[in-house]
Amino acid sequence: MSITALLTVYVALTLGVLCVVGILSEFQRRHFGPAHPEDRVFRCTKCANVYTDDADVDRSRCTQCGKLNEPVVF
Repeated sequence: MSITALLTVYVALTLGVLCVVGILSEFQRRHFGPAHPEDRVFRCTKCANVYTDDADVDRSRCTQCGKLNEPVVF
């Protein structure tokens, strides 16, 4: 084999191994990483209680005093 062929095989194998390691680490990060929160954060304007509710709720009732509140925008 020529030196050019050996270098091509070496570089191709190295890049292939790096791609596989990158893909596996991404799968592991997604599997063990924190899940994307699907709740909205609300802060009561009456009693200042901070609480969460489902993402599909536009206004939520405070768990402490019962007042309807808008979600907090970060």
